[in-house]
Amino acid sequence: MVKLFVIGDRHAVVTYDPDIEMFRGEFVGLNGGADFYAGEIASLKVEGAKSLAAFFQACRENGIRPESRD
Repeated sequence: MVKLFVIGDRHAVVTYDPDIEMFRGEFVGLNGGADFYAGEIASLKVEGAKSLAAFFQACRENGIRPESRD
């Protein structure tokens, strides 16, 4: 099952991995990987916000445009 979440103003695709019994989210439309994991939905949103903030910070520090050009 695949779900679309909105965290902040960004879309993320969320799937459940039964092997590790966790949800995995990955933001779409970004120029790099910004994925996140959690065992429950409430935590997934928190972890997603942390991942997104870290991604944008790394982009700023390295002068990289965060959005993909697709």
